[in-house]
Amino acid sequence: MVDYQPFLSVHVPDDSVEVVQNSYSSPIDGDRSPVIRRRSVKEILIVFSGLLMVALLVAIIGGKEPNFHADTNGSLASSRPRPEILRPAVSRGVSEGVSEKTNRLNSAGDNVQEFPWNNSMLSWQRTAYHFQPENNWMNDPNGPLFYKGWYHFFYQFNPNGAVWGDIVWGHAVSTDLIHWIHLPLAMIADQWYDINGVWSGSATIVSDDKVVMLYTGLTNESVQVQNLAYPADPSDPLLIKWVKYSGNPVLFPPSGIDSQDFRDPTTAWLTSEKKWRIIIGSKVNETGISFVYDTEDFKTYKPLKGVLHGVPGTGMWECVDFFPVSLIENVGLDTSENGLGLKHVVKASLDEDRHDYYAFGTYDERSGKWVPDHPEIDVGIGLRYDYGIFYASKTFYDQAKKRRVLWGWISESDSESADMKKGWASLQSIPRTLLFDNKTGTHLLQWPVEETESLRLSSKEFDKVLVKPGSVVPLDVGTATQLDIIAEFELDEKALEEVYESNEEFSCSSSGGAAQRGALGPFGILVLADDSRSEQTPVYFYVSKGSDGYLKTFFCTDQSRSSVATDVNKQIYGSFVPVIQDEKLSVRILVDHSIVESFAQGGRTCITSRVYPTKAIYGAARVFLFNNATETNVTASLKIWQMNSAFIHPYQNENHIDSSIKLSNNLVISILFFFLLFFFL
Repeated sequence: MVDYQPFLSVHVPDDSVEVVQNSYSSPIDGDRSPVIRRRSVKEILIVFSGLLMVALLVAIIGGKEPNFHADTNGSLASSRPRPEILRPAVSRGVSEGVSEKTNRLNSAGDNVQEFPWNNSMLSWQRTAYHFQPENNWMNDPNGPLFYKGWYHFFYQFNPNGAVWGDIVWGHAVSTDLIHWIHLPLAMIADQWYDINGVWSGSATIVSDDKVVMLYTGLTNESVQVQNLAYPADPSDPLLIKWVKYSGNPVLFPPSGIDSQDFRDPTTAWLTSEKKWRIIIGSKVNETGISFVYDTEDFKTYKPLKGVLHGVPGTGMWECVDFFPVSLIENVGLDTSENGLGLKHVVKASLDEDRHDYYAFGTYDERSGKWVPDHPEIDVGIGLRYDYGIFYASKTFYDQAKKRRVLWGWISESDSESADMKKGWASLQSIPRTLLFDNKTGTHLLQWPVEETESLRLSSKEFDKVLVKPGSVVPLDVGTATQLDIIAEFELDEKALEEVYESNEEFSCSSSGGAAQRGALGPFGILVLADDSRSEQTPVYFYVSKGSDGYLKTFFCTDQSRSSVATDVNKQIYGSFVPVIQDEKLSVRILVDHSIVESFAQGGRTCITSRVYPTKAIYGAARVFLFNNATETNVTASLKIWQMNSAFIHPYQNENHIDSSIKLSNNLVISILFFFLLFFFL
C-alpha cells in the first residue's frame, strides 16, 4: 500500500503514549470474604518448601543475570516513575582536564520534563550485536590489538555507576570482533600517578611475545602524566593480568603546557633508526597540537623539536591517531610502514565539539613533521569519520587479516536520569575497516568488518521499487529492530536534466529534515518507525542542482521524529557525500535497537545515531521507503537481512565456577531434604 501524504504533521497529545505497567488484579472480588479453614501440618510444609525452592531458584538466577533497570538506590525502576524536571548536568570533565563525558541533553539549557520511561522501553534500548559492558558507564576505546589468536579490546569504564567517573580499564576478548568474553578489569586506579583515573592509551606489539601499553593517568594532584604497563605473563593469550612499571610516570607535561592538556599516547611505530615513536595530544592557547617522542625502551623518551602538526582554532586534541594507508592495494598497513605508495592519516578528537576529524598528508620521518595534502580540509576543519555520534576513536592494525580496524565510542543522547534507571550508558560502534578512497583521493572508506555478516539470518529482496513523489511504501520484513540493509537508488534521468538550476544552500542540520521538500529530495528509508509513523528515523539523500549545472548530493539522518519522548536529543545529522559519475546512490544501514549506523557510497560518509522510540519497538517497529521530492520518481532496490544477536559473555574464573557449583549443590540438598520431609509426613 502506498501513502501519498507521507509527512503530514502528526499531533501527538501528551497522553497518547501508552505506558506499559506490571499490574495484577485479584481474581477474588473486593466485597467477597475469604474462606478461612484449618490447614494441616503437611500442607503447610508443602507450601513452605515450595516457597523456599522458588526463593533459592530466584537467588541463583538473580546472581547470574545483571539487572539493567536498577536505580541509584538499587531498587527496580518503577514502571511509572515520578516526572521530574531535568536540568543540564554538571560537567564531570572539563574542570578535571578531560572531555566532558556527561550527556548534553539540551544545548539551550532549558528545563526538560522527564519522560515516563518504563522497564519495557528501557530494556528494548539495549543492543543485541554492538559491544557494551554488562552494566555501568563506558567511554573511549583503548589499546585494541590482535595477540596470539585473540582480539583484545580495552575501554574506559566506571565500575560504580552509569555516569562518567572513577575511570578504570575494562577488558574483553574475541576471536572475531563480534562475539566477546568480558575479562577482569585490566587496570584500576591504585597508584599516586593514576589515582584520579586510568585514562586513555594505546598498545604496541614490540615483538611476538612482548606487548606494552602506554596510558594517561591523572595524578593525586590532577596532573596528566603518561605511564607504562605490560602483561604479567606474555605467554597468556588472554593477557588477564597487567603490571604497572615501577618507574612511572614516564612522561610529564612539557614546559609551558597546562597540566591538564597532555594526554592519550598513540600506538608506537618503528623508525628507520630502530627507535619507537609516539605522539601525544595537547594544545597551545587554542591551537591543537601533537607532540612527538622517540624511545628505545618505552621507559625513557626524547622529545623531537616542535610538533608533528598543529591547527589554529581547533582547541585541545585528544585521542590522537597516526597511521599509514595504502594508495595501491585494498589492504591495511602496519603502523610502522613508510615509503612510496602510501599516505599518512592524522586524526584528532576535538575536545571543543566532540567530533573526530582526519586528513591525509605527507610524513617526513627525519623532521617528525606531517603536512596535509589539502590545507583547506586540515585536521579539525575538514572531514570527519562520522557526522553523528562518534568520538574518541582508535584504530589498530590487524596483522591476521592485514586490515586497519577502527573503533569509536557511541555515547547516549537521552537523559542521565534514564541512563541511571536502565543501569548502563554508551556503546561501541561496529568495528570498521579503513581504506583509502582512490576515486576521490580525499576520503577514507569505512565499512563494517566482514565478520558482521556472520550475524545475517533470513533476508528479503525488493527489486526496482518505484516510489513516486510524495509517497511512502511499506516494506514487509517482519521484526525490524535488528537489521542489515543494503539499498540503491536511481532518479529519473529526465527529471535530472529538466530541473531548474538554483543557488539553494542546503544543510542537513538546518534545512528542515526529511519533511522539507525539494525538487530532487529528500528520499530514502524510514527505520524504527511505527505503523502511524508518529515515530520514525529517516536515513536519506538530498540532491541539489547548483547554478553551475552540477549536482551535489547530501546524506542525512533525521532524529526529529525518532521518539515522542521529550528528554532525548533529536538532532538532524549529515554532510555532503561525493558521488562519482555513473555511481548509483547507495547506503548500508545497521539497525540494532537504539543505534543506527549508516554508510553512504561505500563508506565515504558515515552517520551514527542513537534513537529512543517509545512505540516503534519490539514487534511494532517497521521499515518504509519514502520519496519526499517534488520533481522526480525514485527507483529503489534493497536487500534486508534479519540480524542475530552476538554472544557477549561474562568471564567465569575458577572461583566463580566453584561458587556456582557450591550454590547448585546446596540447592539440590535443600530440594532432597524437603522431598524426604514431605514423603515421611
